[in-house]
Amino acid sequence: MTDRLTTVLWFDHGEARTAAEFYVRTFPDSRLDEVRSAASDYPGGSAGDELTVGFTLLGRPFMALNGGPAFTPDEAVSFMVVTEDQAETDRYWDALVADGGAESACGWCKDRWGFSWQITPRALLDGLAHPDPATAKRVMESMMTMGRIDIAAIEAAVAGD
Repeated sequence: MTDRLTTVLWFDHGEARTAAEFYVRTFPDSRLDEVRSAASDYPGGSAGDELTVGFTLLGRPFMALNGGPAFTPDEAVSFMVVTEDQAETDRYWDALVADGGAESACGWCKDRWGFSWQITPRALLDGLAHPDPATAKRVMESMMTMGRIDIAAIEAAVAGD
């Protein structure tokens, strides 16, 4: 590993590779990089157990750690993925909430491991940053009614419809 900053995701024993493979299948510019086994026994595991899985997600380095059940993810950290159209938004959203994930509000959802994701269309970001405060307010109010972001509704809010 040569990057100076890598995000490490903690998984229950045996889930790291499954999760990394799922993320790599779901997002472009992603790949499985390396799998490392424990060099010695450790709390909750033995020498030779699969310990870490290095992977690249959307061009950024990550490591999945088979750390055990001691820690679980929460909303204090989330992954925002900016999308360009409704098809891309829907594809990521559907993949993340499938098989035990959960929908939430305002473009947020959780994957089956409990990690929080913000699937955020660029149109939403542009609308929220609109120089006209009334337009930005309409966009914000529209977003507040949504789970998955509906780009057509966001564009209608920008247009004042």
